[in-house]
Amino acid sequence: MKIVIAPDSFKGSLTALKVGTIIKEAFSKELPDVDLEVIPMADGGEGTLDTLIFATNGIREKLTASGPLLNPVETEYGVLGDNKTAVIEIAAVSGLPMVPPNKRNPIYTSTYGIGEVIKKALEDGYRELVVGLGGSSTNDGGLGMLQALGARFLDENDELLAPFGSAIFKVKRVDFTDLHPLLKEAKFTIASDVNNPLTGPNGATYVFGPQKGIQETELEAFDLAMERYASLVENQVGLDLKDQEGAGAAGGLGFAFLILNAKIESGSQIVADATGLQEKIVNADFVITGEGQSDYQTLLGKVPSFISSIAKEAGVKTILLSGSLGKGYEALYDHFLSCHSIATGPMSLGECMENAEILLYNQARNIALLIKGISEDCQNQVSN
Repeated sequence: MKIVIAPDSFKGSLTALKVGTIIKEAFSKELPDVDLEVIPMADGGEGTLDTLIFATNGIREKLTASGPLLNPVETEYGVLGDNKTAVIEIAAVSGLPMVPPNKRNPIYTSTYGIGEVIKKALEDGYRELVVGLGGSSTNDGGLGMLQALGARFLDENDELLAPFGSAIFKVKRVDFTDLHPLLKEAKFTIASDVNNPLTGPNGATYVFGPQKGIQETELEAFDLAMERYASLVENQVGLDLKDQEGAGAAGGLGFAFLILNAKIESGSQIVADATGLQEKIVNADFVITGEGQSDYQTLLGKVPSFISSIAKEAGVKTILLSGSLGKGYEALYDHFLSCHSIATGPMSLGECMENAEILLYNQARNIALLIKGISEDCQNQVSN
């Protein structure tokens, strides 16, 4: 028997590699003779850089950049095993967990540090860049990132605006004259499973803004400001981009990357290609996947849904093991053999995250015992 273990991270608690390792340990205890292979996954959000480095035997390049509040942070970009492709993870530069809960408000956050990391990678000699576009704390349409790369955004007094989200409310003129010259040589591939446009009811502000700190009463004004900002940028570059799929990813960073001629691709597919996931699933008997919380949104292109679709095509059954099962999780039963949460009783999110390792191990062991029992029953029936 072969079992592929391909989880996403349990965000804020366990990396995808750690999740996979714990599940493998639990399964090994009950199924010592089974071929178990861990393939950590990501969809462009947290863990994308780690997964791609792990899959390709890449390296890390450390640097200091501006964090989401423009405070200096120690961060990194990765270099894949081909020694020519740099990987940048938005969550490691301007991620939501990097902002204290009491300071989460996209008016005060910035993507400036992302531009600094891109600039460093370009100046280090890399021209192919994969950008994991998930987990951001921002909603600035990429204004800060573009500023770090040489763009100028000016207010009604023709004064340079500070690179915060609030700038999209004040920008009156855009100047791309001094964009970094190496950008003309760069090829950006954006890893994202978000298809939202930049503005409107399905855009960055309305869909993702509330989880980043935008109050419901502020959504309309923020979206209108984003619309005006996007129109100024589009007039400058002579392109219509804000309604393209993926423009609304990461608070509008997708829009900014489209300006740089980026190609947006499925983050899950990029990681799957790097890890050889599809070929490995074809030869498996079961696939185990999971994420921090699974709910109705899981089916909107998240890692477990992506993996279950691959496994279904190969005729392989998929088991979902996540940190929790949230609103509308019942819809997942049409896509997974069974769905499991690591929580064993009433407990707070903090308690669940604090004890995630042991809870995950115990629940994985329970699933392994179930597979073991079914397998033994089948063998007994064949023998008789």
